[in-house]
Amino acid sequence: MTNNFFNEMREQSVVKATIVSKYFWRWAGIIISTAKKNEQNYGRKQGKIAYIDLFAGPGRYKEGSDSTPLLILRGAIQNQDTRERLVTIFNDKDEENIQSLENAIKSLPGIETLKTEPVIMNQEVGENIVKIFEGMKLIPTLFFVDPFGYKGLSLRLINSVLQNWGCDCIFFFNYNRISMGISNEFVTEHMEALFGKENVEIMRQSLEAVTPNERELFIIETLAQSLKAMGGEYVLPFRFRNENNTRTSHHLIFVSKHFRGYEEMKEVMAKESSTANQGVASFEYSPATERQPLLFGLSTPLDDLGELLLTTFAGKTLSMQEIYERHNVDTPFIKKNYKVILQQLETDGKIIASKHKKGTFGDGVMVTFP
Repeated sequence: MTNNFFNEMREQSVVKATIVSKYFWRWAGIIISTAKKNEQNYGRKQGKIAYIDLFAGPGRYKEGSDSTPLLILRGAIQNQDTRERLVTIFNDKDEENIQSLENAIKSLPGIETLKTEPVIMNQEVGENIVKIFEGMKLIPTLFFVDPFGYKGLSLRLINSVLQNWGCDCIFFFNYNRISMGISNEFVTEHMEALFGKENVEIMRQSLEAVTPNERELFIIETLAQSLKAMGGEYVLPFRFRNENNTRTSHHLIFVSKHFRGYEEMKEVMAKESSTANQGVASFEYSPATERQPLLFGLSTPLDDLGELLLTTFAGKTLSMQEIYERHNVDTPFIKKNYKVILQQLETDGKIIASKHKKGTFGDGVMVTFP
């Protein structure tokens, strides 16, 4: 089944690989920069970072394009800091995939320059791997989980990584298969592992007579709240539509305990969105370009942002940065959107802003709301 997926690199797969690899470099830059500062302050090496992919696949698509593991390794080879610090673990239960991946990695020019050789594993993802991670104190790790369906994907698996400092998780969520699985008693164990036992019961009762769009909203919202309940405070979904843009096929879900990671991934996902309205990204990719309703609160156009800010912060004085940090979580807005709308509110006389250069709105500009 998985081999068929790798026969060609579809547009959606390109976008997925791009999002993961772009975020990896932003995340790695932040972690390594922090480590270097600590090294200067404390005079000792701060250690390594890791990238773990539990469903790594064969490394290349049949037509020759690199999948995510090779994109990460190629970039690491080109960067001295990551050459010295990066630990990579790639796993796949399919022996053919692992052999193909191992050969692809060995053929990468400069792979021998990595201080730590990539670890290749051939295991089924399940209880044993979860227990291993739960019993470890991980170094800062970006954790990518891309199963063919749902087997092996669980809240415990995600939390086993997120419990450690500097660790973020990205996972591919097969919406079609999971949506069908919720009402299928034969896969109850897998659904409970992903959503929690009580949530599965609630979903089964609540999803009997709803529209497809309401069903999707409910399922993704339940997943997000399950992740937040275990400490993954910042959850960001990116939706993939089918070729005809008629229904959702997958979601790429980002989970972090840190606002900085959320902020960086939001910027990455916004740029990879196939559409935007008034500069506000859709956080979805569709081969067709018709804009569809978005998930969660990710549906508010920029026109509404000004009124939201006037209501939320009425009678308060805050900096632009404070406004952005307090308001943007679980919305589609990025920092640029806030600067644009605050300039507009100032021009319209609806707020008072401290002195700043015309045409700009810096992070430290103080804003007084009536």
